[in-house]
Amino acid sequence: MNKFDSDMNLPKHVKLVEVGPRDGLQDEKKILSVTKRIEFINKLAHCGYKNIEVGSFVSKSAVPQMHHSDEVLNQLDRNTAVKYSALVPNIKGLTTALSTHVDAIAIFMAASESFSKNNTNCSIQESIQRYSEVIHIAKQHNIPVRGYLSCIFSCPYEGNIQEEIVVEHAIKLHSLGCYEIALGDTTGLGTPRKIQSLIKTLSKHIPIEKIAFHLHNTNGLAMVNIYSALCLGVATFDCSIAGLGGCPFAKNATGNVASEDLVYLLNSLEIFTGIDLNYLVETSKYICNLLEHPSNSNITNIYEQIQLQ
Repeated sequence: MNKFDSDMNLPKHVKLVEVGPRDGLQDEKKILSVTKRIEFINKLAHCGYKNIEVGSFVSKSAVPQMHHSDEVLNQLDRNTAVKYSALVPNIKGLTTALSTHVDAIAIFMAASESFSKNNTNCSIQESIQRYSEVIHIAKQHNIPVRGYLSCIFSCPYEGNIQEEIVVEHAIKLHSLGCYEIALGDTTGLGTPRKIQSLIKTLSKHIPIEKIAFHLHNTNGLAMVNIYSALCLGVATFDCSIAGLGGCPFAKNATGNVASEDLVYLLNSLEIFTGIDLNYLVETSKYICNLLEHPSNSNITNIYEQIQLQ
């Protein structure tokens, strides 16, 4: 037998949601023009992605990098095989989103009361009431809604978050009508044991195919955490090309999982993603040159070293 015993239950296909154009760029000091953002997104679509989060409809003063996301969505060279989504914080954002050709929207809430108030300027209960209306209107327009739940293990203000609180809020998002719950390790302090414990508990209430993970790589454990989730049947993960981004509201939350590194891992496990790794590396180098900083991807950096020899 060529594979480890623990590989036997791994999914054969994995859905990757590329969040670089939103979660990646929103944490960058350099603000890209609409034209450059569109060029970046088109390159990602050419890599083979079927799900790309292209922007957000938040306040310009809060996140200036995401200003003009409506223009980005309306001017994209659309690939019909790709679902283009955007983050929506409230009814005002939803109204703008509905004026574009957005395929899906994402809402976000926190498992931490303090983070919710610092991030969205409202309590968890207030955010639930706000999103109930957002989801109701989105459904009337046949727009599917994805639910983000941040701070699933710890909060930069409150410290550790109890698992039962996370489960409670994830169930609530699901009951409101979110087709998928993306669990966000905002501070990057998750471990394989915590990941698997949460999956085992939450999957008693929500189908495993509706559970996704959005992991940050603060302590270098993102890949082993993903493998731990794969072993329990989770088959949807967010990633950001070149490991761009983090969270502007959590100072110590370093970059997201680098898309190239994750695709390399999945390829090694013979799990299909549909992503062309070589073109992904080229796109990673493109966006890093544009942003004028090195990639956080190990694979991209290795490829560059090989080419220099």
